[in-house]
Amino acid sequence: MLLTMQTMGFFFFQEVGFDALTMWDQMGGLARAVVIILFIMSAWSIGVMIDRLLAFNAAKAQSRQFAPAVAGALREGKLDEAIKIADRYKKSHLAKVVVAGLQEFKAHQMSSEISGETIEASKRALERAEAIVHAELKRGVSSLATIGSTGPFVGLFGTVVGIVNAFKGIASEKAAGLGAVAGGISEALVTTALGLFVAIPAVMMFNYFTNKVEAFDIEMNNSSSELLDYFIKRSQAARRA
Repeated sequence: MLLTMQTMGFFFFQEVGFDALTMWDQMGGLARAVVIILFIMSAWSIGVMIDRLLAFNAAKAQSRQFAPAVAGALREGKLDEAIKIADRYKKSHLAKVVVAGLQEFKAHQMSSEISGETIEASKRALERAEAIVHAELKRGVSSLATIGSTGPFVGLFGTVVGIVNAFKGIASEKAAGLGAVAGGISEALVTTALGLFVAIPAVMMFNYFTNKVEAFDIEMNNSSSELLDYFIKRSQAARRA
């Protein structure tokens, strides 16, 4: 008896068909719309992930080259050379911040005596540059959080639609057998799985990128503090001279 039931089940699943094309054909309009929305969300999140990974890797690699080069120029007191070095590393988050401070400092340095206003102006320039670079680094990252939080609910909506279709199948065939509900249940399972498939990587990468941006913020903060210390020491040296 058990063998007979297993054989019947095997032939039933073969007849119904649970491959992707067959399930797509069995889906209603709403379920198909849910699947399309989930694929769009997935494509968007993948695009953001690739873009941010490339941007962060480039920023990290260029910053490693920029830091020792600009430090050497500043030790020798060559502000123009330091600015030129920063201009060569366009993708470095540190270079974008440092060059803003250096340019502001140089613009206000009209005499050998460096005033407190010059230091304050350079500090404000550094803070503005940090805010701009922070926004650039976070570009698109918040959309991953949105996709991660809404993806399961979009899939759940597809699940509800699939359940409704399953009950419609029961009502139309006036039977409660597996064949009456198979199509609707397959829609429900597929959309739920797709919702989780879209949401889980988006949430994981959002957390990863958030941690990376926080690390970049700390690096920019430290660089700004070191640059301000350099300006203050230069001001003290100018006053002694």
